[in-house]
Amino acid sequence: MPSTASSLASVATWIEALEQAVQQRNPGEPEFHQAVHEVLETLAPVISLRPELREAKLVERMAEPERQIIFRVPWQDDRGEIHVNRGFRVEFNSALGPYKGGLRFHPSVNLGIVKFLAFEQIFKNALTGLGIGGGKGGSDFDPRGRSDAEVMRFCQSFMTELHRHLGEHTDVPAGDIGVGAREIGYLFGQYRRMTNRWEAGVLTGKGTAWGGSHVRTEATGYGNVLFTAEMLKMRGEHLAGQQVTVSGSGNVAIYTVEKAQELGAHVRTVSDSAGYVVDDKGIDLPLLKQIKEVERGRVSDYAARRGSSARYILGGSVWEVPTDVALPSATQNELTAKDAATLVRNGVKAVSEGANMPTTPDAVRILRDAGVAFGPAKAANAGGVATSALEMRQNAGRDSWPFARVEEELAQVMGRIHDTVYETAERYDRPGDYAAGANIAGFERVADAMLAQGLI
Repeated sequence: MPSTASSLASVATWIEALEQAVQQRNPGEPEFHQAVHEVLETLAPVISLRPELREAKLVERMAEPERQIIFRVPWQDDRGEIHVNRGFRVEFNSALGPYKGGLRFHPSVNLGIVKFLAFEQIFKNALTGLGIGGGKGGSDFDPRGRSDAEVMRFCQSFMTELHRHLGEHTDVPAGDIGVGAREIGYLFGQYRRMTNRWEAGVLTGKGTAWGGSHVRTEATGYGNVLFTAEMLKMRGEHLAGQQVTVSGSGNVAIYTVEKAQELGAHVRTVSDSAGYVVDDKGIDLPLLKQIKEVERGRVSDYAARRGSSARYILGGSVWEVPTDVALPSATQNELTAKDAATLVRNGVKAVSEGANMPTTPDAVRILRDAGVAFGPAKAANAGGVATSALEMRQNAGRDSWPFARVEEELAQVMGRIHDTVYETAERYDRPGDYAAGANIAGFERVADAMLAQGLI
């Protein structure tokens, strides 16, 4: 679907002006600015071919959240000291369904980060085809080092305010960084207490004994590996036998390692904020799970207990390790232009994002120019929210599916996402550009729904 050069130039000028307007309207929010830029820079072919989208100000409307909620979260620690944190929920777009997206508890959380995550979630959720809108939330509360009782009191205070904005047909949060099964349990309990309703579909990531879904814990990591395998398949290769570098050591990283090993890859690395481990024998998954999920330890503990095959590097970059496939699974902007240049120099074939926006724009350009297959987060890590939507489906039918069925459904969703993204890139003369394909496909689905529903 080619566009004329003059038409594209005109649209590019309009997009540049729109970006500046977004930055002026949302000062001091660099992550949000980056997320908007990464989508807008790929939309010129769509806007030039579909002038009705520009006339209806679809892009301007899509870049403005439907609702931004900020609230006080007071709570008391075990010593009786009172603390005050800040809570956020950005309900960004509900054109395709109820707002859907996780809650993040981490000291770095602020409105700009929540808006970036929610904006990304719009397109990610659209790509799943499962009828969910985009939202995100969280708090600057740090659960690390806090007792279960302290975390419970914080979660109860947080949900006391947030509950009025939630509902299975309105807004359905899930977990994210700092919000796991423990936190979801406390949040759900307080929601029931405040509403006097057993509304299982209002939160996802629940325990399987009380409305949760199998595979939800594994889904983001599994989904990214499945997407990576599809990208390699398009190049006539398989994941089996490939050297794989994984960053992070939380939930996403652990289950990225698990699925990659299951498919025959050799995974040698995990990392945390202090450093990284290289294990020449391959990551010992049971040991990693024991240290991270049970003991809440550090990757340095893994290296100390693993033996001579593993070495711990304090500081530095995990991307210095030569690899065939890189799967960033820690946090935003962790893979820089310098890291991308190192990966390319070492012969990397594919980079796929398990975390949200872990690759900087300059790094993406370096990878793309070098012909590296690049899986953007809004497509590659959609497995988590896709399985959350499957959990909502089970809740609606008061049903519980076995692990194998959910895993098969997840594999089908990730296959469809890959094919949609790949074919959209081809349709707009961007063959192999998964980032452009994901942005355009997600945007078109949301834009068409918004057009159909009038000026909203």
